[in-house]
Amino acid sequence: MTTNIAESLNSILHDEREYPVASIFNSIAHKFGEIFRKRYAEVDNSKTTFIPVAETVLRENMTEGDKLYVNNMNGSTNEVTVLGYGRSAKIDLSRRSCSCKKYDLVKLS
Repeated sequence: MTTNIAESLNSILHDEREYPVASIFNSIAHKFGEIFRKRYAEVDNSKTTFIPVAETVLRENMTEGDKLYVNNMNGSTNEVTVLGYGRSAKIDLSRRSCSCKKYDLVKLS
């Protein structure tokens, strides 16, 4: 989490440092092509449209959400109140906002 992009690329291209410049560019293109093909294969074989990290967050949220109670006090289809874990939050589905601000951080419902 603390490494920057330059350090990451430096570790990937450790062996290529002594090559001529043209060979380094060819190696970079080859390695990135490999990485993209591998990730594309993972996503292409997936049954969902989410990347694995987002799918994990959504599954965890679903598990936690099973313990919550949803109340529609004003009868609107876009505004609900969620109760659970000793607190409540007001959610506006049309604005995609929540009073707990968790959606603002994660951007996943």
